[in-house]
Amino acid sequence: MSSHSLRRWSWIHKWSSLVCTVFMLLLCLTGLPLIYHHEIGHLLGNDVEAPALAPELAANPPRANLDDVIAAGRALYPNKIMMYMSQESDEPRIWNVTLGDHPNDEHYKPIAVDARTAKVITEPAFEGGAFMSTMFRLHVDLFAGLPGKLFLGFMGLLLIVAIVSGVVLYAPFMRKQEFGTVRHGRTSRLKWLDLHNLLGIVTLVWALVVGATGMVNTWADVLLKYWQATEIAAMLEPYKGAAAPTKLASMEQAVRAAEAASPGMAVGFVAFPGTPFASPHHYGVYMRGNEAFSSRLYKPVLIDAQTGAITDHRDLPWYLTALLISQPLHFGDYGGAWMKLLWALLDVATIVVLGSGLYLWVQRGRAVKRHAQAVAQAPAMATPVLARSGEGR
Repeated sequence: MSSHSLRRWSWIHKWSSLVCTVFMLLLCLTGLPLIYHHEIGHLLGNDVEAPALAPELAANPPRANLDDVIAAGRALYPNKIMMYMSQESDEPRIWNVTLGDHPNDEHYKPIAVDARTAKVITEPAFEGGAFMSTMFRLHVDLFAGLPGKLFLGFMGLLLIVAIVSGVVLYAPFMRKQEFGTVRHGRTSRLKWLDLHNLLGIVTLVWALVVGATGMVNTWADVLLKYWQATEIAAMLEPYKGAAAPTKLASMEQAVRAAEAASPGMAVGFVAFPGTPFASPHHYGVYMRGNEAFSSRLYKPVLIDAQTGAITDHRDLPWYLTALLISQPLHFGDYGGAWMKLLWALLDVATIVVLGSGLYLWVQRGRAVKRHAQAVAQAPAMATPVLARSGEGR
């Protein structure tokens, strides 16, 4: 690589890193507790686990009628409307029911209902309470909504640029040093430079995956609105100009129909009319697979909210599938405890990479400043010597 090309890549790496490093540090620090959000919620008593449930009723107990589950949730808040109901793939004994003042209410009320008896279990808080809620908002949008998400997405793009340029710069270094070399006994800055390079290469693939999937996640609102404006709009063409339903069909009937149309799949969540994942005229029943990874991939079934009949049944577009795939990859929460531990260790290593990068930049600035001061002082120090030499003549 020519010296000119090396300087250009060095400039790209320097400024892409400097611009995004502080925000990437924030995301790594806030992302670390989010990897273990279920466990933290359990420790703080803010989640719904088996001990809170009624005893097992039978080996294979019958499930409660979903209309009764909805009625149990609405009994607590009769003046609110249903927004969503969902089930975790690893906890089929609980229906999570969400109610709000309107279909897009951000201050919704979550209620956990026993899926076997249709009795309310509890009203869970966000897992981890105020601390985890703050970590989540900082990680997702910096408390700035869509502009905050898009800004963090741009920082993710700069991270990818910094990683790629760092690999380009590391290649010439590898020709001079053995892999994994950390030079001790010399300057502290040189040791941290070697450690920065080593950890950067070790975490390369993980950082690219997490950075790219995080960037995709920031586009969720935009992709969802595009989907609504294109495919959902096409599905709703027969309903153009029709009045919203005044009476909703049985949810039990709707879900049974969706299950019959999607053999081998289970209900992931149900969106009620007017919410972003449905339409003013439909229930959106989202079916998912039964494996750890396929459980994150959904297939929507649109059901007429007034008649209970299926009106459309199609796969999600590729961009929403990519979004759904990116979410478990980003948090590493689909592969069990060992994968979470790996994600946490790589997160810590990335924090060291980012922190050492800032340290190296600060130290380099100090070194340049000291050199400039030395150069400036050199003529002043030489003048008395020259004067004494002149006196001897």
